[in-house]
Amino acid sequence: MKVSIITITYNSAKTVRDTLQSIANQSYKNIEHIVVDGASKDNTLDIVREFPNVKVLSEPDEGIYDAMNKGVAMTTGDIVGILNSDDFYSNNDIIQTVVDTFIKEKVDSVYGDIVFVNPDDLNKVTRRYSSANWYPEKMAAGYMPAHPSFFVKRIHYEKIGNFKVDYAISADYELLIRFLYVNRISYHYINEALVTMRTGGASNQSLKSVYVLNKEVIRACRENGIKMNYTKLGFKYFNKLLEFVNPK
Repeated sequence: MKVSIITITYNSAKTVRDTLQSIANQSYKNIEHIVVDGASKDNTLDIVREFPNVKVLSEPDEGIYDAMNKGVAMTTGDIVGILNSDDFYSNNDIIQTVVDTFIKEKVDSVYGDIVFVNPDDLNKVTRRYSSANWYPEKMAAGYMPAHPSFFVKRIHYEKIGNFKVDYAISADYELLIRFLYVNRISYHYINEALVTMRTGGASNQSLKSVYVLNKEVIRACRENGIKMNYTKLGFKYFNKLLEFVNPK
């Protein structure tokens, strides 16, 4: 099985080498790595070009989800995953594990856990996002499988659609609602931290970002026939605090 991995970059020179190297180091070699760059003004592209097997598209875009859609359109693999430019795979056998799971379980998608690390000390885990107890009905309470750990057969992008570019932060949540809740594609959980992420990110930076995130989560649910309100969403944040307790 061929695996296509999409990485979105924009002025990502400080972190993108770790991302690229973690893919280049994978023990599973049938990988197509696509970098969609938003016309970076730093030396991001110089670093990307150090990896000759990477397909590169660099041009202005309308935001991260527009760039992701461009990447999806370029894929030719059986399976598609997305690895952001400040994240990296947690070990060199992640893609082998993903492929083995697709074959063994005969499913349309797989996902696992992610860990967050201190950007100044990548060995210091600060939080673990576990997808272990997730099931589709939990979308109605604001829960989703960890999207950076999500791999899906490419055919489902063709059948169900891509990311909605009029979402600022939560198009991944809305996409997973369509994949897993509305269309009920099959899935399997891998009990492993597949991706390591530096703390930060578009959905974790400010109170304004949290407000936009929650507003879009409610919108995503309602657009897909799920009853959702701020009260129901509020319970998620209590449980989120538990992710910081014994995160490893």
